[in-house]
Amino acid sequence: MGMNLKSLLCFVFGISFVYNLQAQIFPSSFGVYNPSRSGVTNPSTGKIWMDRNLGATQVATSSTDAASYGDLYQWGRGTDGHQLRNSLTTNTLSSTDQPGNTFIVSPNMPSDWRSPQNTNLWQGVNGTNNPCPSGYRIPTDAEWDTERLSWGAQNATGAFNSPLKLPRAGWRNRDGLIISVSSLGLYWSSTVMSDYSWNLSFGDSHANIGTNPRASGYSVRCIKD
Repeated sequence: MGMNLKSLLCFVFGISFVYNLQAQIFPSSFGVYNPSRSGVTNPSTGKIWMDRNLGATQVATSSTDAASYGDLYQWGRGTDGHQLRNSLTTNTLSSTDQPGNTFIVSPNMPSDWRSPQNTNLWQGVNGTNNPCPSGYRIPTDAEWDTERLSWGAQNATGAFNSPLKLPRAGWRNRDGLIISVSSLGLYWSSTVMSDYSWNLSFGDSHANIGTNPRASGYSVRCIKD
């Protein structure tokens, strides 16, 4: 038995309502925001990046836009829940690459969440725990340095005024405390050096590339492969 026009309209609008509701709850699944289609290109380098930090709900409107801060990842870990700013902590180090959804506190050197260490977790698009969307990966230290050198100013102002609009999202230290929010921006690279990994750091008066322990929770900005 066919539908009359009234029934058909109710059916169509019903589907639309459910779709829109689901899109609000599961934006990555329903295309409201698809990172793989929302890249930004730095014309100075030709590189394509995601237009926001992993976990952010919008592109930064200022250097201290809280909605653009996103999540804080321990180096080499996937999107398992540990990266959430309110995730629980544990002081039990992991012997596996996927330890669950807690932020692993590791105050003692070398301050890695994993024991023994594994340096191959974020290497390229096929990295074991690559948290980026399809076709994207964690940038290398050299790629971060090239981006940094293209900025008009070597500080947080230059970071925000760049095509990437990088905010000062703060970081989570090896004790699990979130600090320096709206003061510092720290972004992981995929590159390792001995027991540590390289990262980009910027604030009011600096922007540089350095190394830090892998148990630290930093922002992630993905680059197109």
